[in-house]
Amino acid sequence: MVTSTELRHQRIARAVLRQPDAAADSGVPAISALRWRQLARQLCPVIGDGGFMALYLRSLHVARNQYGWLPQHEALPADAAFTLLEQALLPHDAATAGSASTALLCIFIDTLILLIGELLTTSVLREAWGDDVENHAGTELP
Repeated sequence: MVTSTELRHQRIARAVLRQPDAAADSGVPAISALRWRQLARQLCPVIGDGGFMALYLRSLHVARNQYGWLPQHEALPADAAFTLLEQALLPHDAATAGSASTALLCIFIDTLILLIGELLTTSVLREAWGDDVENHAGTELP
């Protein structure tokens, strides 16, 4: 049986690899940066720029254990941080860039779920990514 975490990670991977009309033919690095910008637009008004960047930097730190080439930096404006991420993903093939981007987003979103719950996180993701994210979980985990 597939868990809600596995389903969520699959949805995140699809969101990274799926190219919305606005970013057609731009590749995984640009799609990844777009997904982060969309997520930041939804979360920064709620948790603040500093709160968002703290979660992002922690996620980046954890993801660097597997993808040591991901950027390492101090707190930056979100757009600058996502530009650095996009630049770090560019030299890599789509599979490697997609895997790293998915891992980074999964770490961030899994942490966010621990802080605000699965239902609220799913709602934020729907607002940020629209139809690119399907909700298969449906209920809050205990």
